[in-house]
Amino acid sequence: MRLAKFLATAGVASRRASEAMIRTGRVTVDGAIVTDPARNVEDGDAVSLDGVPLRLAAERVVYMLNKPAGVLSTARDPQHRTTVVSLVPADVRLYPVGRLDADATGLILLTNDGPLAHRLTHPSFEVPKTYRAVVAGGPVGRRALEALGRGVELEDGRTSPARVRRLAADTLEMTIHEGRKRQVKRMCEAVGHPVLRLVRVRFGPLELGELAEGAHKRLSAAEVAALTSAARGDRRA
Repeated sequence: MRLAKFLATAGVASRRASEAMIRTGRVTVDGAIVTDPARNVEDGDAVSLDGVPLRLAAERVVYMLNKPAGVLSTARDPQHRTTVVSLVPADVRLYPVGRLDADATGLILLTNDGPLAHRLTHPSFEVPKTYRAVVAGGPVGRRALEALGRGVELEDGRTSPARVRRLAADTLEMTIHEGRKRQVKRMCEAVGHPVLRLVRVRFGPLELGELAEGAHKRLSAAEVAALTSAARGDRRA
C-alpha cells in the first residue's frame, strides 16, 4: 500500500492532504522521515505522523455533532481552545468533515475515513448542505430570494444556484452544493442581508433533528451507507 493511501485509510486526512503532510517531512516509516507519498508500506512497518504512531482503523466510524458556538471545527488548536474533536470521545482518531465558522452552530460530521471526508466536501460530488440563517437588513424580499436562487457574484467568482426559501421575515433556509469559505454569509451579505445567526441543519441525507447543542451520536450502518451514497453523487440520497 502506498504511504499516502495508508494515511488516508488510517483516518488521518484525505489522500491529497496526506500527500502534503508526507512531502513536508511530518511522516516517518520505521523511524526514518519519508517525503515520497508513493513509497510502499508493508505489513509490520511502523508509520508515525508528528511522532504519533498510526495504525489502520479496524472499522470506519462517523459521528454527528451539534456544534455549539465558539467551538472550532479543527482536530486540534495551538491555543488550546475547544475543538469539535474534543467533544466526541472515541477510540480512534477523528477529523472534522469540512468546517463551520466558530460562531456558527449545527451539524458537523467527524470520521476516521479520510476518503469519505474528501468526497463529502469536494464540490465535484455536489453533496448538499442546508443552513438556516437569521439575517439583518429588514424583511427578505422577492428580489433577494431570486438572486440567491440564481447564484450571486462574489470576489472568488459566481456561486452556483442555491435552493432557498423564507421561513420568516428575517429567516432563510438555504441549500448549497459548494463549500467555499463563509459562503452562506457572503451570499446573504451580497444581497443586503448580513447573517446574524447561522445553523447547519442538514448534511446530505442527514438531519440535525432534535440532537441537543453540544451532543453527539455515532451514525448507524444504514446512516453511513446513505452518506456514502451521497458522496458518490447519488442525488436520490
